[in-house]
Amino acid sequence: MTPRERVMAVLNRRKPDTIPLDIGGTDCSSIHAIAYKRLRERMGLGVGPIDCGCLIQLIAKTDADVMDALGVDVEVLWFGSKRTKLWKTPFGVDLVVPEAFNVEDLPDGSSVVRDSRGVPYAVRAADAYYHDPVGAPLADVKSAADLDRHDALFDRWDYSSVYDEPLDAMGRRARRQYQATDRAVVTLWRMHYLQTGMLMRGYERFLMDLMADKDLAHALLDKLHKVYLARIDTFLAAFGDGFDIVFLTDDLGTQKAGMISAGLYREMIYPYMSEAVGKIKAAGKKVVMHSCGAVSSFVPYLIEMGVDALNPVQVSAAGMNPAELVRQYGKDIAFWGGGCDTQHALNASDPEVVRADVRRRLAEFGPDASLVFTQVHNIQYDVPPENILAMRDEFWNETRG
Repeated sequence: MTPRERVMAVLNRRKPDTIPLDIGGTDCSSIHAIAYKRLRERMGLGVGPIDCGCLIQLIAKTDADVMDALGVDVEVLWFGSKRTKLWKTPFGVDLVVPEAFNVEDLPDGSSVVRDSRGVPYAVRAADAYYHDPVGAPLADVKSAADLDRHDALFDRWDYSSVYDEPLDAMGRRARRQYQATDRAVVTLWRMHYLQTGMLMRGYERFLMDLMADKDLAHALLDKLHKVYLARIDTFLAAFGDGFDIVFLTDDLGTQKAGMISAGLYREMIYPYMSEAVGKIKAAGKKVVMHSCGAVSSFVPYLIEMGVDALNPVQVSAAGMNPAELVRQYGKDIAFWGGGCDTQHALNASDPEVVRADVRRRLAEFGPDASLVFTQVHNIQYDVPPENILAMRDEFWNETRG
């Protein structure tokens, strides 16, 4: 099989010739820029400025030479910008970022990112390696009618204006990329619902809205949903046959339980996400849903709405044992991740810990799982390159001899 055929077989829950490998194929299975720089050095590939894939998580866009060297089966169609600039970060990595990414490094070693009005929307603490969203732009909204003053916020949500490449140009680039590779190509449409509500209103406030002010919660979600449905049509028309998979993200879990109950999810969030997924599936595209944490109680709803694979399978979270997930749901959904525990193994001081964890996870998934192998979420900044290669090598040893 070609890499694309291999991945698509898994998403169709057919047996591939071997388990496909993803490192860098989504914005939740990539490599932090610091770890990526070290990996390139370790592999003798040379290091220059690194293209930044996610401006919040500060992950790298995986270059073709790294994808070839790692032998991966997946790559990303990233959003683009008409103009870029070099950000010489305070933590020693030169990043290529959109020109409109207004980042300012402060004397204390922290950074702040401002929107076009100069209002901060993300910060990086001193000695930290990520940006965190700040502010809740709809925190003071009191009624559904108040939301009409914020249409511009909804129109660009999850599609930042810093990515100003015209869609027709991105569509042409998508088709060129697709024709030039035999890997499966993933688009990153995000399209959060629960997470967007929490970011717009504030975490606690929106969680209370879902229980105590459902009219306001629905009004917010209705406006967001209208934008997302129109965007699906726009993206499908622009990208055409230039991709295989849509990657959606909506974190539903904490380490020990869901952020909300499964019943509340079914009532308040599911109707929106289900229609969006159905629209994408009707166009013949596959859908992978990212949700961290203890999300086993939501998997039946993901299956019902037509999601093809769950990412990342956070094996350290409650109820996320791969063997049990495969037993309960493996006939109806594929799993994209869970190949190595990023919380307790991948950053270990001894690469043998990594190798042992890879063997353990493959055994837990077993031979009947529809699996795309990748670590749990992004490879973090403190993971040495030897561990990344140990994970890849052990995966190969176990699956490809």
